[in-house]
Amino acid sequence: MVDGIMIRTFGHDICVSLAAHAGIPVINGLTDLEHPCQAMADFFTVTEHHKNLKSLKLSYIGDGNNVAHSLMLLGAKLGTTLFIGTPESHKPDPKVLERALMIAAETGATVTWTADPIEAARDADMIYTDTWTSMGQEGEVEERRGIFAAYQVNRDLFSHAKPDALFMHCLPAHRGEEVTDDVIDSPNSVVFQEAENRLHVQKAIMFELLRN
Repeated sequence: MVDGIMIRTFGHDICVSLAAHAGIPVINGLTDLEHPCQAMADFFTVTEHHKNLKSLKLSYIGDGNNVAHSLMLLGAKLGTTLFIGTPESHKPDPKVLERALMIAAETGATVTWTADPIEAARDADMIYTDTWTSMGQEGEVEERRGIFAAYQVNRDLFSHAKPDALFMHCLPAHRGEEVTDDVIDSPNSVVFQEAENRLHVQKAIMFELLRN
């Protein structure tokens, strides 16, 4: 009845199972493990400001979640220098980090995890963050606020990046938690450009998958 399916679900295994049994393209719109369409829109946004991705440092600061995973994997494929700054207790999935490091070994990219948000932010060309509480974690809100307080992207943390660094967020943002108003509303912020690019990139994904 249809030529393609986009699935947004919690368990990544549901997406994999659907793709295994479908005779048409299945696009991962979001799972608890990866968010590939978002990462493609993110890097498309980056290319609108910087043409040479291999000379850039992109720093993700916050929870080592699905957004962090997809940024690591795509950034590694594109040869970018990536720093992932998260608490020790909320590091990226070890298997995803291993995959990213294997890809980076082939492309010349650099993928570094650190528990120090200042180290992650230092001399960054882009600083990216996401909500501290993802879908399915609603019962952990207060606990996570305490754990991630030191990882808030505020003016002080952002000052360690390059003066012309971009601020990125997949939205919607929880202002006053993972990011402060003076960062997300600053001239450095490209969050709405990034959101618009989701539309264009996902049109391109559908075109590529369906044109044959």
